[in-house]
Amino acid sequence: MTYHTITDTANDLLSSFVERIPYLVAAIIVIVIFWLLSIVFKKIVRKLLGSRSRHQNLVKVFQRIGGALIFFIGFMIAMVIALPGFTPAKLIGALGIGSVAIGFAFKDIFQNLLSGILLLISEPFRIGDQIVSGDFEGTVEDIKIRATTIRTYDGRQVVIPNSDLYTSALTVNTAYKQRRLQVEVGIGYEDDIEEAKAEIIKALQKADTVSTKADPSIIATGFGGSSMDMTVRWFIEDGTQANKVASIHQVIVEIKKALDAADINIPFPIRTLDLSDPSVKATVEQLSKKDAKDQEGENKVDVDKIITE
Repeated sequence: MTYHTITDTANDLLSSFVERIPYLVAAIIVIVIFWLLSIVFKKIVRKLLGSRSRHQNLVKVFQRIGGALIFFIGFMIAMVIALPGFTPAKLIGALGIGSVAIGFAFKDIFQNLLSGILLLISEPFRIGDQIVSGDFEGTVEDIKIRATTIRTYDGRQVVIPNSDLYTSALTVNTAYKQRRLQVEVGIGYEDDIEEAKAEIIKALQKADTVSTKADPSIIATGFGGSSMDMTVRWFIEDGTQANKVASIHQVIVEIKKALDAADINIPFPIRTLDLSDPSVKATVEQLSKKDAKDQEGENKVDVDKIITE
């Protein structure tokens, strides 16, 4: 009887599975259809809104959220077809029972998802911008719902959670076309400041990376230990890291050439030792006595050696 019971149960299961095969096939077809619809939806959104270069992040929001919603609807329809007695209400009820546990388990994930959506909508930066976040600086390669990927200037990839970008201070170096740069220059105390400023202005005019739409500025900032300290500020039209580094190099080279040609000194750091302090004199006397004692000892050794021979 046990054998017949097991056999009957297996036959019933097999018969039920065979009967559900058409429904399973229909469910798979529905999922494939809605997956294709999500792809078509993304392409339509890209075609309609892709030309608006100022809202590329918003296009990504519509694509990802709309595509996910379409696929989810297709999944729910497929579940209703494949599983007898399944309804969306039962799924919602099951999620409601475990909502507290799910909320604690996926707190960080949900926070990053919400932050990603807000970043894509508010657009504090876009793909291609160069940003600084904490200890990381680089070019934004992709803005996903969960995290943002940047490429550092030394060729590394960094994935930053969107919640960190949304809740922490963020610097966008390429938010504006113009960017101000500066270098420090020191001239000798014997040199004329106004003459040095005029020569530096001429040097900046020779540098093609310096913007002509904004006037540079040279200001004296203090009395250094061996030089008059001056700060040179100028603007560049392209604020990317590569142009920044190239412009600083070019400006420094041109300033050095101009000051050398004008015979304006760029002094080395100078240190003055004051030997008039009593403690210095005492130290010198001790060193002199020690040297004299050592010399006397060496002479004694030489005399003893000669006598021995």
